[in-house]
Amino acid sequence: EVQLVESGGGLVQPGGSLSLSCAASGFSFRVNPMSWVRQAPGKGFEWVSEISSSGDTRAYAGSVKGRFTISRDNAKNTLYLQLDNLTTEDTAKYYCATGYRGTGFRGQGTQVTVSS
Repeated sequence: EVQLVESGGGLVQPGGSLSLSCAASGFSFRVNPMSWVRQAPGKGFEWVSEISSSGDTRAYAGSVKGRFTISRDNAKNTLYLQLDNLTTEDTAKYYCATGYRGTGFRGQGTQVTVSS
């Protein structure tokens, strides 16, 4: 059974940072590209970032480029997303997903709230 469990969300002030993790199991993590997507209140899913299976290739949405960093540890079956210089516009539930563009299986998500 494919499982993706996100963690690390929380409440942070504008300009702050958070580190998200996604623990994967039930499939061959190391051969799969992975993505992060998010969903803000009342809005649809938005692709945030993706990383190739080896970690050599990464891509970011324009709204987060330069502020977010995606990475992975294939030995630990874990995907990461470092969120820096957060703004209120980043408030959303963040999900990790298999495949590029977040089109595969998604986890349950972790809430990120940016507020003063």
